[in-house]
Amino acid sequence: MQITLLDGGMGQELVARSGDEPTPLWATRVMIDHPGLVKAIHDDYFAAGASVATTNTYNILHDRLEGVGLDALYHALHLRALMEAHEAKAQAGRGIIAGSMGPLGESYRPDLTPPIEVSAPLYAEKARILAPHVDVILLETMSSLGLARGALKGAQVAGLPVWLSVSVDDRDGSRLRSGEPIAGLRDLIAEFPTAAVLANCSMPEAMLAALKELSNMGLPFGAYANGFSEISSLPLPDAVAAPEYTHRHDLTPERYTAFVMEWVKLGATIVGGCCEVGPAHIRHLATALRAAGHTIA
Repeated sequence: MQITLLDGGMGQELVARSGDEPTPLWATRVMIDHPGLVKAIHDDYFAAGASVATTNTYNILHDRLEGVGLDALYHALHLRALMEAHEAKAQAGRGIIAGSMGPLGESYRPDLTPPIEVSAPLYAEKARILAPHVDVILLETMSSLGLARGALKGAQVAGLPVWLSVSVDDRDGSRLRSGEPIAGLRDLIAEFPTAAVLANCSMPEAMLAALKELSNMGLPFGAYANGFSEISSLPLPDAVAAPEYTHRHDLTPERYTAFVMEWVKLGATIVGGCCEVGPAHIRHLATALRAAGHTIA
């Protein structure tokens, strides 16, 4: 089977490598303060076998930048992230670039989902910046049907394939973090052209249930889990402080690969890692996929 191997987490990797204290701007702050570090991480993922560079644009959002007086840099920060991804791709001599668009409000906060008349234009603005420089638009960590709808509507202006990725409940992977069933995505992908459906930034233990739902939607599907302990039972984060999540110490490259190979057996063709899943995990996964007879596109 032909597999598209995503990279792993960018934000947590940036914070860890920088040695800086996390801030509400998270990966964006590190990119400003440490030029070249984003490219170095893309380089490591390509060297590990990834076929995709996901741009460090997830957290470049007006609602994040306005709070720290940096909204004037909105466009420029996108271009900086895109440049570092393109430099890494050129050096690797292969791969595709996925333009990341993260959730408005805050990750894992479906209660902060803005109405579609607010979210769709914001996503369209972002998609227009990314479109000339990426191969696909990747909507990440969508935790409610309403947020997914606004993101899908806005992303269409790019005129590119759109991959929709949702974040699911860590205890019940058949449901979004909002509690809504994943099956509700059917109406959205019927309304807005969607090239693939994925689940991300949830515990790997939740992904099989999510993929069983996604596999019935008639589109390429896959998953990329995080390496956090359970988030669903934690107090919800807000936008005024740096997120605090607990890194798992048991999710070795070998164990993570075992999870992903089960997803591939189910038919998943787009797999990789999210927060706290790093180059070592992707390298081990790439080796296992090839050993099982799969090709990495």
